[in-house]
Amino acid sequence: MDGQNGIHNWAEKRIFTTGEAADICKVSQQTIIRCFDSGRLSGFRVPGSKFRRIPRSELIRFMKANEIPTDILEGSTKRVLVVDDDPAILEMFTDLLSREPGLDVRTCSTGYDAGMLTEAFKPHLLILDYMLPDVNGDLVCRRLRERDENKSTKVLFISGVVQQEEVQRLMAAGADGFIHKPFDIDALMDTILKLLEIEV
Repeated sequence: MDGQNGIHNWAEKRIFTTGEAADICKVSQQTIIRCFDSGRLSGFRVPGSKFRRIPRSELIRFMKANEIPTDILEGSTKRVLVVDDDPAILEMFTDLLSREPGLDVRTCSTGYDAGMLTEAFKPHLLILDYMLPDVNGDLVCRRLRERDENKSTKVLFISGVVQQEEVQRLMAAGADGFIHKPFDIDALMDTILKLLEIEV
């Protein structure tokens, strides 16, 4: 596939050839093959042939390990998952974040759904209410942090009923930030955009 034509498809593609991986990483195909054969880049061989194939998650891991930008693979859209059991809060976040170009927003209202959606949607940012109907947010955060593929996901806690020592516990659970309800909308958006590494 020609690199120029393929550029728009990289974000959708699941399995890559060594040539495609070379285009994306901006290195020679021989370099990718050497990394594959030495085990630095994992994948599989097509049965009955010498062709090597590299799964998307492994290519992203390899690129991050070698400080190669992954924007071309991940696209410029940032995915945000908002978890809160208050429909008005979910509506506010959907309205607020939908106005921001380049954000894809999903919402849910339980810790269980948060776990399922995190697997399927792979958010860059999880905005998480501390008090959920089925489980506390810190447990959701701990479970998220236990999985390697979620290491780069940012977690922002929101709550109106938390003492300072509880905030410290949430940060210890792996959170990247905390904001009290009711929100100062400007401060909230500043924090969200900073966590998503979007220039304001």
